[in-house]
Amino acid sequence: MPLPSRRISTRIGSIAESATMKVDAKAKALKAAGEGVIGYGSGEPDFPTPDHIVEAAVEAARDPKNHKYTPAAGLPELREAIAEKTTRDSNYAVEASQVLVTNGGKQAVYAALATLVDPGDEVIVPAPYWTTYPEAIKLAGGSMVDVFAGPDQDFKVTLEQLEAAVTDRTKAMLFVSPSNPTGSVYSPEETRAIGQWAAEKGIWVITDEIYENLTYDGVPFTSIASLPELADQVVILSGVAKSFAMTGWRVGWMTGPADVIKAATTLQTHLTSNVANVSQRAALAAITGPTEPIDAMREAFDRRRKTIVEKLNRVAGFETPVPKGAFYAYVDARGALGQPIAGRTPETTTELAEIILEEAKVAVVPGEAFGPSGYLRLSYALGDEDLAAGIDRIEKLLGSKS
Repeated sequence: MPLPSRRISTRIGSIAESATMKVDAKAKALKAAGEGVIGYGSGEPDFPTPDHIVEAAVEAARDPKNHKYTPAAGLPELREAIAEKTTRDSNYAVEASQVLVTNGGKQAVYAALATLVDPGDEVIVPAPYWTTYPEAIKLAGGSMVDVFAGPDQDFKVTLEQLEAAVTDRTKAMLFVSPSNPTGSVYSPEETRAIGQWAAEKGIWVITDEIYENLTYDGVPFTSIASLPELADQVVILSGVAKSFAMTGWRVGWMTGPADVIKAATTLQTHLTSNVANVSQRAALAAITGPTEPIDAMREAFDRRRKTIVEKLNRVAGFETPVPKGAFYAYVDARGALGQPIAGRTPETTTELAEIILEEAKVAVVPGEAFGPSGYLRLSYALGDEDLAAGIDRIEKLLGSKS
């Protein structure tokens, strides 16, 4: 009997590979082949995980109790610590029972959308957006309604834009501050206004707070979940990857109303069961341990932020706003499009990124991965020397401003 003509399901075959992971993989492959590539693609701190966290993991690995299955929702001690942290830092009072520990932040994104969104539901997503959001919405059977805010708005959407995007099928809105990919941070007043609007509309808010510890220039982090009127229609996503240099440990979480977390936990019992216990013990040490390592990393990111913006703004055709959070610069590269570069004339930032990689051996992520063409994302979570050298290569290729 012949195999069905469609070997891969339509659901899985329709999703796109992560653009940031694809760029990072290509850069690493070129490096492995002996090319001197400098990669700005991956949102991954170049620092090692702090020593006290590693030591907690080593100790946990030696304890036989961590060699067995544990509750699918997470270790009780870790869930309690996350609840305390959320109550303190996000001003959203939750119990440990309202926390689900996930295999990294991406699983938290998927679990939240799979739990809340039905086929036909619409999810409002401010753009530029993280590359995973559209695919997770699609997997849940929903439709993304993107709302673009350009550099003239500091990449932050307005209430008028959100209001224009609402339909009778709107189920949820994604809110991300500090933002990946732009580094923009909504002010307390802007956050409050959007939260009040969502509460009045009866729209779920899924807020991704993974960069909450990374803000600069005295700009505060404000959780949209802190609004009392949103308490029963908000889900917080976060994790240890970015602030604690723990991308490879794969520990994230979601917190929210008890019924949502219970349903998402049921999904996880069939999807992955518990997160690796050693990683959970490491995450517990991160959340409850000293803050000095985090402060030191943030200071380094702040220094690199200033360097990368200054250097990028010397490049012909580039305009780079100063990001206030996360560790990304989002370059308005529209001035470089339509200009001859190394015998080619790029019309999109996908084409521009390809030329920069091939000619300058520098990997950047084109704006098409996050929304409209015309922009480039560069992570400054890499060493100071590479950071400076890579921009110098781009400037040499594209030329300097007069």
